[in-house]
Amino acid sequence: MLVSSAQAAAPTPRTIVVLGDSLSAGYGIELQQSWVNLLAQRLTSEGYGYHVINASVSGETTQGGLARLPRTLETHKPAIVVVELGGNDGLRGLPLGASRENLQRIIELSRGAQARVVLVGMVIPPNYGPRYGQEFRDMFATLAAKYPVAFVPFLLDQVALKPDLMQADGLHANAKGQPQMLQNVWPKLKPLLVAPAKPAG
Repeated sequence: MLVSSAQAAAPTPRTIVVLGDSLSAGYGIELQQSWVNLLAQRLTSEGYGYHVINASVSGETTQGGLARLPRTLETHKPAIVVVELGGNDGLRGLPLGASRENLQRIIELSRGAQARVVLVGMVIPPNYGPRYGQEFRDMFATLAAKYPVAFVPFLLDQVALKPDLMQADGLHANAKGQPQMLQNVWPKLKPLLVAPAKPAG
């Protein structure tokens, strides 16, 4: 009975779900080197009681992420959802109206499940012209302001234009670029976290 009571009293770690694509799935590097794994390590080292679920899939689009989200929310009941999707939509030149609606629905479903949201923006190469590229970039800022949610303007800020931090494809950060990606996310994520409990005494 005493053991059962002690187990019942143990706090359940809160969960952070990262719903992303190859930039968060550790494409081209060892999984433990990815910024999402570095996030889990930082949370542990700083005493935050959070468990990180990496629900990222290489090649994922906003439509695919939306399709997977309800089950992810039901299974993990996250306190925070980090939404890192849209890059593949832009690289494929998909209609931005549909991408915007998918991201909007992802935000709404996450908030409806009582999760706080961090929206991670992206910038794409000018393959489809400057207008498409600007509208793509603005899509994230517009959604972040509408709801509002925590917003990271560009996951690869201070990484994308540095060849020593990028893989040969020019699209994905290498292992050396992952810490900066975490540093881009952390200032927006940290205010959403429940502060670590101070030790007694």
